[in-house]
Amino acid sequence: MSLVEKSRDFVSCLLKDKLSNSYSYHNFQHTAAVVEAVAEISEHEKVSAADKEILLVAAWFHDTGYTVNFENHENESVKIATDFLKDNKQNENFIGQVSKLILATDKFYKPQNQLEKIIRDADYIHLISDKYFSSCESLRKEWENIENLSFSNLDWNKENIDFLANKHQFYTDYAQKVWQPLKEKNMEKVKEKIKKLAQESELETPTKPKKKKKKVEKPDRGVDTVFRVTLGNHTRLSGIADSKANILLSVNAIIISIALSTIIPKLDSPKNAHLVIPTFIMLISSVITIIFAILSTRPKVTKGFFSREDIDDKKVNLLFFGNFYKMPIEEYEWAMNEMLRDRDYLYGNMIKDLYYLGIVLEKKYRLLRIAYNLFMIGIIISVIAFVFAFVSVSV
Repeated sequence: MSLVEKSRDFVSCLLKDKLSNSYSYHNFQHTAAVVEAVAEISEHEKVSAADKEILLVAAWFHDTGYTVNFENHENESVKIATDFLKDNKQNENFIGQVSKLILATDKFYKPQNQLEKIIRDADYIHLISDKYFSSCESLRKEWENIENLSFSNLDWNKENIDFLANKHQFYTDYAQKVWQPLKEKNMEKVKEKIKKLAQESELETPTKPKKKKKKVEKPDRGVDTVFRVTLGNHTRLSGIADSKANILLSVNAIIISIALSTIIPKLDSPKNAHLVIPTFIMLISSVITIIFAILSTRPKVTKGFFSREDIDDKKVNLLFFGNFYKMPIEEYEWAMNEMLRDRDYLYGNMIKDLYYLGIVLEKKYRLLRIAYNLFMIGIIISVIAFVFAFVSVSV
């Protein structure tokens, strides 16, 4: 697999796992479009294969910093790309060139060489797209979610035409020749939209973005990560505990079945009387071990319903199925909506869920430890008893 393909797979997984849904524009679709644009310009600008590889890698990583934070995301992108390239045995020169190209995507940066011009032009591929307006709406939604900026339809289109006409330019010969006319077509469409909106007088007149008066509080991404990682750890530990219990159940079931089918039928004979006690010890230790292994995995049955008073008093954890499995879907849906509107209640439920999962895990591992200790002691005593029995008979 080439370095570019590895970069694609890494970035795809990174954005899927860590990028907030609030980034409706700077997501994997945008990144993939920029990569395709880099390849298109590079081909027409006669870029060497080595430089094209650098450009494509930089294009894949140029917006990965959004998984860390919005501000200075280019610097975060450089850190992510650097770690990835070091893991893939790339030299410092290659890493340095990729880093410079990522930093060149900063909106205030003026490109200094051909490669920087290429990635800078590619980063604005949406300006020539026939889906320009939908891309702009995605960016508008992202600004509302991330920066808390709100625009009227008229103001938003004025902002767009100002950027297209006064703040943006293409740098490569190919983009100036081929893409500029497409960009100008979109400019004309925006101008027509502004005229229509102005004539209809549908929206407000302020030309600057205004702060929303109210914004629904969203969980901090760092808090989301803590809950996600902790819940994942709890789930994995629970799975490990169940696997350990299954091992004990299987091994001891085999021991009991062999003893019942092979040893016990022979104990009726007087010459095998010395094997009765060791066999009894082995069977008892296996049975007790199985009991504790079963106890460690035995589920606890809960009442499965709640009242509206419980929701109003924030007493019920709606994230645990045992608290609602007997409830009608309408009641559960209402309760969930109530919880989602109350951030403190939501976080409280998540914290309780983690806490009680931890309680369950402690019980599982405590019983498993007892079961393993009993199994170990029982095996040792059984072996000693069998050895003693054989020695006493031989003497």
